[in-house]
Amino acid sequence: MTPQDREPFAQLLTDVLGFYGQTTSTFALTVWWEACRNLEFSAVQRALSRHAMDPDRGMFAPKPADVVRQVMGTPTDRAARAWSITLDAASRVGAYSDVVFDDPIIHACIEDMGGWVALCRTDTDRLSYLQHRFTEAYRAYSNRGDLTQYPRKLVGDRSPDDVYMARGLPPPKPVLIGDPARAQLVLTNGSTSGRLQITSMGEALHGAIGLIESKAEDAA
Repeated sequence: MTPQDREPFAQLLTDVLGFYGQTTSTFALTVWWEACRNLEFSAVQRALSRHAMDPDRGMFAPKPADVVRQVMGTPTDRAARAWSITLDAASRVGAYSDVVFDDPIIHACIEDMGGWVALCRTDTDRLSYLQHRFTEAYRAYSNRGDLTQYPRKLVGDRSPDDVYMARGLPPPKPVLIGDPARAQLVLTNGSTSGRLQITSMGEALHGAIGLIESKAEDAA
């Protein structure tokens, strides 16, 4: 959502919680905003409607975790989807090209596992183990908060940029994976150092949401 969505978002929540006989407060609206600000306003609207119609969960007033789950799935769902996207890209693009995913957490996970080239050249019999490592790392990063520093791109097995520049040639452009606009933002906002950091703002909230979702999965 954009800052312009904050007022209609607050009104939407006031109406929804009023339907359940609850009132809102400045603190509650701030918590909700921090949890949902990375989602589309229309997606939040649909998620709240689906929650109200859910035969089980709809009997109770929605929590931020309910909306995030409706829009994005559980951490396990998101991790499995991210692994599927990663594996498909490794198969289609290969180790010789730079890539940029539209999800910076994928960059963090792949770096943790040794980088793009190592992933692409993993033996088939090790893919199951690699999948486990990737999905566990993805869930951990998701639960800890928003990445503020991550590799802006995953470098393929090619000559360094300065070799191209010495020959008067531009370095090859990376292949964008997923939504091109979001992938371009990942490339623009990423770090060349590769260091990973997590924002403190919203970290406790996202961690709490992940804990709630994990407990719900365990109880299911």
